[in-house]
Amino acid sequence: MNTTVTLRLSQFLTVLQTELFPLLREEWALEFTPALEKVIRVLELVQVERFVPSRRGGVGAPPRDRWALARAFVAKAVLNVPTTEALIDRLKVDRALRRLCGFDPRHQVPGAWRFSRAFAEFAAGQLPARVHEALIGAHLSDQLIGHIARDSTEIEARERPAKRVKAAPTDVAEKPKRRGRPKKGEERVKEPTRLERQPHRTLAENLAELPTTCDVGSKQNSKGFKETWVGYKLHIDTADGDIPVAAILTSASLHDSQAALPLMQLSSQRVTYLYDLADAAYCSPIVREEARRLNHVPLIDHNPRRGEKIEFAPHEAERYKARTQAERVNSQLKDHYGGRQIWVRGHAKVYAHLMFGVLAITAEQLLRLLN
Repeated sequence: MNTTVTLRLSQFLTVLQTELFPLLREEWALEFTPALEKVIRVLELVQVERFVPSRRGGVGAPPRDRWALARAFVAKAVLNVPTTEALIDRLKVDRALRRLCGFDPRHQVPGAWRFSRAFAEFAAGQLPARVHEALIGAHLSDQLIGHIARDSTEIEARERPAKRVKAAPTDVAEKPKRRGRPKKGEERVKEPTRLERQPHRTLAENLAELPTTCDVGSKQNSKGFKETWVGYKLHIDTADGDIPVAAILTSASLHDSQAALPLMQLSSQRVTYLYDLADAAYCSPIVREEARRLNHVPLIDHNPRRGEKIEFAPHEAERYKARTQAERVNSQLKDHYGGRQIWVRGHAKVYAHLMFGVLAITAEQLLRLLN
């Protein structure tokens, strides 16, 4: 990373260590554990309260209440608290955490219903995704990044998969498509696939076309066995330093390659990078051509598809090793930031829950650049 980013983050940590931490200890007469110090660093870096819409002159809870609730959800991801009820219990007994989030010490911690209502508002407004985008823009938009590693991970949800509905024919008089090989002289027009349509569409159009309902997904694990799950699939672009740059949540049944171009477009809007690293699931001439059009070098593992496998050149194979950064972020999200603890339902809420975790990982990895 550029020294400019390191200098900005170094100044930020210096202010925290020399001014904020001593001030909080003196005023609150409290000692902070390492976990709470990590919460302070993340909260001060992301400043999620700046993105909570003001409700001045409106009806309902005052804005300060939503600011504290937003900070509490960030702290929940950092501390890997499994449920909202567990978060409320901890806020009741942990005076330091309660004040760090911004709750009035003279009043009780809000009930679960208020947390639930606030989370629904944050999910509808895509609050954590907007904060994450701003964080990337503030610290990485002016940097030249070497590699973007692209990968997906399964997200198990506690909801029923949506039933597949057959598309109704547009014209009653339209003849059904004939199966088998065409007759001599017969011409059949083949409709372009989603992947074939994507290069000619904008990012908004590509994102709108991706399925987002809960359904059943399957994949082959490292031992060659087929695994299935009910829920969603999270697609993440990870920059050098294990920093998530962009994330998209789709239906579990969506093939990885169909999310490649929207992710590529999204990451290209946020940062400037050189190499696209991906496994054989993204092996497609369309994906490679789009990467080159965006001035990237595609390093995508070849899928032989019953043919002969094309190996990387030695220098490409060395660069391809950086793709493991995507796997590390996926495992971090699941093991330490709530990726396995999905208690909400619906695409918007599941995406918001996961993005709070992605936001916390991004903040911590940015601060780790100084180590």
